[in-house]
Amino acid sequence: MTRPQQVLLALVFLTRLPLGRFLPPRMVPLSEAAWAFPLVGALVGAMAGLPLWLAGPGLLPAALAVALAVWLTGALHEDALADFADAGGGRTREDRLRIMRDSTIGSYGTMALIATALIRVAALTALGPLALIGAAALGRVAPVLLMRALPPARSDGLGQGAGRPSRRAAAMAALIGVLALWLCAPGPGAAALATVLVGLSVVAVSRRACRLLGGQTGDVLGASALLAECAALVGLALMT
Repeated sequence: MTRPQQVLLALVFLTRLPLGRFLPPRMVPLSEAAWAFPLVGALVGAMAGLPLWLAGPGLLPAALAVALAVWLTGALHEDALADFADAGGGRTREDRLRIMRDSTIGSYGTMALIATALIRVAALTALGPLALIGAAALGRVAPVLLMRALPPARSDGLGQGAGRPSRRAAAMAALIGVLALWLCAPGPGAAALATVLVGLSVVAVSRRACRLLGGQTGDVLGASALLAECAALVGLALMT
């Protein structure tokens, strides 16, 4: 699969853009396109930031930008976060994996969605569209790192079927994500704090996934992307 096709595969998986018909007939593991995740994140951030581009920072443009981001991604990461949060209520590993496949949402998942939505809106109120681009790009590095570092918690499902990115792909994704954030940050101090917070969020998700599930799943990967994006926005907003 060529580089453009890998970018296309990442776009089809991470967004709801109608591009699936342009993919080649032979499906390949998602891990081959993992290096392009931050590129897709940057594109989502640029498109979702349209209200901020047009009206400037503010409460309403920030809320519209978050809503547009949710629509562009089909709430992929939000659904994953809710499932991962609800898994904390399970008593055993098997029970937690079952909860994560349940279509209903519990109190943990509900509060996780409310909290992350409030954080994103509040941060973007003080920031501009460039910050959203950088945060969305670096946030998509988190699932790549977890795909590389953690074993699948199930013998089936997205976490297992996605495959394991190569060391080079993970390094490339990290480089693209960090570079995007530093180019879009309001200053080096903000970029440094945001990068550190994203790293801490990845470590926290990794430790919790290992403790609760024994590895990663599709929900863990999606949740890590959203939490890392929130961490980046918090770091940028605190230094603005």
